[in-house]
Amino acid sequence: MPTITKRDLVVRISNETGMTQQQVFDVLQHFIDDATACLAQGDEVVLRNFGTFQVKRTEPKIGRNPNKPEIAVPIPARAVVKFKPGKELKERVAKVLPKLKG
Repeated sequence: MPTITKRDLVVRISNETGMTQQQVFDVLQHFIDDATACLAQGDEVVLRNFGTFQVKRTEPKIGRNPNKPEIAVPIPARAVVKFKPGKELKERVAKVLPKLKG
């Protein structure tokens, strides 16, 4: 399956809407900047029918160095972004499986 980049999205949206690529790029970049700022404050970003981005806290734990498993390595708690897909996205992605090879 191909990778779709921000540039690819800009071109697609520009072709579909008649907006210039620069206008689409600016809107997309503003969305990314605003969503990032909201998540950095611990807020949730909800896009109906697409999904929800949430900041979750991981608990501190003890890890192991694979090269020296006898040495315990403390891993501190941290904040990570989790994505929970919405119902419509789940349903549409579920239909991809027969198309995937291998």
